[in-house]
Amino acid sequence: MADTIRGADIVARTLEKLGTQKVFTLSGNHIMSIFDAALETKLELIHVRHEAATVHMADAWGRLTGEPGIAMVTGGPGHANAVGALYTALANESPMVLLSGHAATDELGRGGFQEIAQADMARPVAKASWTSTSAANLGDDIAKALHVAKSGRPGPVHLSLPSDLLDAEVDARRASIPDCLPDTVSGALPDAVADAALNAIATARAPLIIAAPHLSGPHGRPLLAELEKAVHAPVVLMESPRGIRDATLGAFSELLKQTDLIVLLGKPLDFTLKWAEPPVVAPSCRVISIDAEPPLIARAEKELGSRLAFAALAEARSAARALIARAGKGERRNAAWLEQALGYLNSRPQSWATLKGKNGRLHAVEVFAALKPIVERDPNTVLICDGGEFAQWGQSLIKPPRRIVNGVAGSIGAGLPFAVATRAWEPKAPVITVVGDGTFGFHMSEFDTAVRHNLPFVAIVGTDAMWNAENQIQIRDYGAQRAHGCSLLPTRYDQVVVALGGHGEFVDSPAALPAAIERAIASGKPACVNVMIEQIAAPVI
Repeated sequence: MADTIRGADIVARTLEKLGTQKVFTLSGNHIMSIFDAALETKLELIHVRHEAATVHMADAWGRLTGEPGIAMVTGGPGHANAVGALYTALANESPMVLLSGHAATDELGRGGFQEIAQADMARPVAKASWTSTSAANLGDDIAKALHVAKSGRPGPVHLSLPSDLLDAEVDARRASIPDCLPDTVSGALPDAVADAALNAIATARAPLIIAAPHLSGPHGRPLLAELEKAVHAPVVLMESPRGIRDATLGAFSELLKQTDLIVLLGKPLDFTLKWAEPPVVAPSCRVISIDAEPPLIARAEKELGSRLAFAALAEARSAARALIARAGKGERRNAAWLEQALGYLNSRPQSWATLKGKNGRLHAVEVFAALKPIVERDPNTVLICDGGEFAQWGQSLIKPPRRIVNGVAGSIGAGLPFAVATRAWEPKAPVITVVGDGTFGFHMSEFDTAVRHNLPFVAIVGTDAMWNAENQIQIRDYGAQRAHGCSLLPTRYDQVVVALGGHGEFVDSPAALPAAIERAIASGKPACVNVMIEQIAAPVI
């Protein structure tokens, strides 16, 4: 065994020992030593085309696996490019870690190369953000970052790694390379509190459980289904910036008006629920807040006053398990309310079935009518729906067991990076991402990443030649005669993807769409199905 070890090797070996398989990264001066160190590990570096894409990919990995995704970028401008994407991960409570190279410590304050206050820049959009100060303790910093990202309410963490610490040779006996994390399950719900919540649910006329966004992944949804079955009360995931107007939830606003008890299972009381203020809910509706973060409980107390039945400090997953375990000890609600609630949630207007496009452009309903049977024939298919008007129709019409949406941040542009990371996780089943043409432009170069790394997926691009969400706002608020600055070109994005080494399909008729999607899947390449669509608003129920 060597007497010394580089800081970069400590970082790479710690990531490997703590279970990291893939690192989403873009190279740069400050992190070249980690690229070198990774050669001596089993880490796979997926090298992308823009730093923000590394964060979106790590975000998707965290949502899908429940384990922190790892993004790694260089310092200065590389870090700055990545930071904005952290907001999407923060709002959707995704466990992930952004590792950023950093100016050397002996250059700080002296105008060092690409020197900026990186930790300060990332702090508002991360659970925690700091800069390493010791080469020997780099492994401990990595372990701490992973632990914080997973524990309590999950979320993104940022750690800056000064280049001189990465290059430093330290005494191998002093170097810490952790091989496990502390137990991240904390804040268990006491039995007495679980029983009180279950009693409130059982005695309420129309109870409703609303779950946090971080429970939307493949591991969270089955848990929530089990909870719903155990307590005989509807469990709803709120993961859209459209909140109570999210068409994925059907006639959710009508459901809320009937509810007399809301249990917030890790769900913050915020704008998505309109703070549970009347007339969104009845003035007599009570609320129980179960949350891992004291400030969010304090917010609920301030906002709700006497309408807060009680609050409990507990992590959402462990609280759900406690409720399931204790619910088995007694009879809970009858099925009538649950059936009524599911009717609201599954409600879709009958008029949607007859919506048609015209003049060589498809209505979004026609697109998703063709896509739905393809998605649903394999239960392992992953459907990704980015933001924007077009993708909102996809979210409302197709609800597979495994899906990712843009999330509470309301940001757009992550759909293609999400698909790359999803294929890195799911080796066989179809991975389909739905994006608008505005969204497509953010990260179209990641098709190059997918081709280089042999990570095939299918992107359904709705091309209406418009930043349509903003156009709809202009029309609504100022009138059609004042709508401007939102026009795009009807670009042949399918040909762009072919030029990058992928497969392309162009569709301007409903009859041609199913076969085009099938060819795209069968190609075994990263593929784009470019569909000419009408400029229509997102669905509202």
